[in-house]
Amino acid sequence: MAAESKVPETKTPETKAPVGAAAVFRSLGQPKVLTLLMLGFASGLPFMLVGNTLGFWLREAGLELSTIGFLSWVGIAYSAKVLWSPLVDQFNAPLFGAWLGRRRGWIAFTQILLALALFGTSLLSPVSQLVAFGTLILVAAIASATQDIAIDALRIESADDPDQLGLLTAASQLGYRTALLLTDALILVVAADLGWPLSYQVMALLMGIGMWATWRATEPMRQVRPVVDKLPGVTRMPAILVRLIDGLVGPFVAFLRQHRAMAVLMLVTISLYRLADFVMGPMANPLYVDLKMDKALIGEIRASVGLIATFIGIAAAGLSAIRFGSVTALLIGAVLGPASNLAFAWMAWTGPDLAVFASAMAIDNFSAGFAGTALVTYMSSLTSFGYTATQYALLSSFYALLGKTLKGFSGAAVESLKVHGSLMDAYAWFFIGTALIGVPAVLACAVLVWRTDKRR
Repeated sequence: MAAESKVPETKTPETKAPVGAAAVFRSLGQPKVLTLLMLGFASGLPFMLVGNTLGFWLREAGLELSTIGFLSWVGIAYSAKVLWSPLVDQFNAPLFGAWLGRRRGWIAFTQILLALALFGTSLLSPVSQLVAFGTLILVAAIASATQDIAIDALRIESADDPDQLGLLTAASQLGYRTALLLTDALILVVAADLGWPLSYQVMALLMGIGMWATWRATEPMRQVRPVVDKLPGVTRMPAILVRLIDGLVGPFVAFLRQHRAMAVLMLVTISLYRLADFVMGPMANPLYVDLKMDKALIGEIRASVGLIATFIGIAAAGLSAIRFGSVTALLIGAVLGPASNLAFAWMAWTGPDLAVFASAMAIDNFSAGFAGTALVTYMSSLTSFGYTATQYALLSSFYALLGKTLKGFSGAAVESLKVHGSLMDAYAWFFIGTALIGVPAVLACAVLVWRTDKRR
C-alpha cells in the first residue's frame, strides 16, 4: 500500500495541450502510458453497453422507444457519482483496498463487479425479465461510474509533470475511444453472427484487460488534507469527524479557493458542454433499426470510417489547443458537437443510403473525438491534489447530469413528434431540436474564453 504524504501545494499541474495518438504509441514502452491505455479501455468498455448499444438490442427485441429512453436513465449513475466519490477519496475498497492500495483497490473491486453484472445481463431476456435485466444494467452503470472515479484519480495523481499528465490523458482517451469503437461498432458485427447475449459475455471477458492493467499499475502517492486543516476549529475535532469533513467539504473549498469567481462559470460551461450529444444519444441506434439497416454493415462502417474520424478529431483537438489554447479548443468542440446532430436528421430524411450513413459517422466521430478530448483535458487541469477523485467526479457529474436526465425523455419526444408526420420525420425534427440545445453551451464557452483572456 502506498505511503501517504502531506504537502501544502493543492493545485494539480496544469494539463498541456492534448497529445496525439502517435505520441502515445511512441511512448508505450513507458509502464504508466501502457497501463493508462488499458485502464482507459476498461473505463470505456461498459459505457455503451449500458447506454446506446443497449438501445439497439432493446429495439430489436421489440421494446417501445419510450421504454428505451426511460431505461437510459441508468446512465445517471455517471452523474451521481459525485455523491459517493468522497468514499473513494477517503476509504479503501472492500476486499482489495488493504492489498492493492486505495486507487487500485477500488478499480479492481469495480472491475470484478462489472464483469459479473454484464455476464449476468446476457443470461436474461430484456422482454420477459425486464426488471431483473434493468437492475443488472443499473449495477453495471454504478460499478462503471465508480471505476471511472478511481481511474481518473490514478491518472492525474500518477503524473510527474504537466507533459506526462497530457501524455497519460491522451493514452487514457485513446484506450477509452478504442473501447467505444468496440462496443458501438464491432459488437454489431459480432451480434449479427452470435447474438446479443453471447456478445455481452465476450465484453464481460474483455474486462480482464483492465484487471491486468490494475495489477501492473503502481499505486500513486496520496496527499492528505491540504485544505481542511485550515478550516476554523477543525484541529479540535475528533479525527473521524475531521476525516468526514475533509471528504465532504475539502474538495469544494479547494476548488472555490483555486478558481474563485470563475468557478461558477466553469461549472455551468461544463454542464452544458455535451448536452446535445447526451439527449440525442439513445435514439441513434433505434433509428438504424427502424431504417432496417444491417447490423454488420453498421459495425463495419463505424469500425473503419468512425475509427479514422475519431483519431483525426483527437489530433485536431491537440493541434487546436497548441495553436489557439485549450479554452478556445473547448469552444470549437462546443460548436462541432451539436452540429453533428444535424447529420442524423439528414440520415433520417434520406433513408438507408450507405454514402449518407458513412458521412454521418465521419462527422459524428470527428466531433466526438475533438470535443471529448478537449473537455477531458480541460477538466483534468482544474483539479487539486488530495481531492482528485472527488473534484474530477464533481466536474464529470456536472458534465453529464443534465443531459443524462433529459435523455430519458428522448423516446417519448420522438413518439410525440410522430403524431405530426411519419416516424422518420419525427426522428429528423428530434435531432434538429437536440442540435439547437447546444447553442447555450457555445455561448457559455465564448464567455469562458473572454474571461480567461481577460485574466491573463
